Amino acid sequence: MLALVLLGADTKPAAPLKPFSHKKHLAVGNIAPVIVRAIDKGTYLSPPGNLKTLLANATQCEACHRGLRDSDEMTRANMPRMADCLVCHDHIEPPFSCTLCHPKDAKLKPATHTVDFLDTHPKLVKNLDKGSCAVCHGQKFTCLGCH
Repeated sequence: MLALVLLGADTKPAAPLKPFSHKKHLAVGNIAPVIVRAIDKGTYLSPPGNLKTLLANATQCEACHRGLRDSDEMTRANMPRMADCLVCHDHIEPPFSCTLCHPKDAKLKPATHTVDFLDTHPKLVKNLDKGSCAVCHGQKFTCLGCH
């Protein structure tokens, strides 16, 4: 088992994960086609951008670690996105499901989620990108889920 810390674009640590087994995940096989199907079905929880193109000829490792052929150093760009993991590990019930993968002390909340977020976010609704909420709150997330 390997304890994994995602690297930021400048190689600073980002969200840590609990122990991770590459051996267990490699036994599943190449998940690139699974991710592509999720994109096609509209169940991939982040904007896919050119991800389908990147995954078209991806090896088993490149399905999660994109850009390995073009990179001499490991950066956040080479690391799996949470949306990749959620293609298979799709149980999302924040904050309870977060600790299934992340340590309790992991700093996962975006900067916008300040202590007064519940009171101040209605003022931000016009600029709120609800699509970005899906990675943590699930695809069925609605404002009425809280209000």
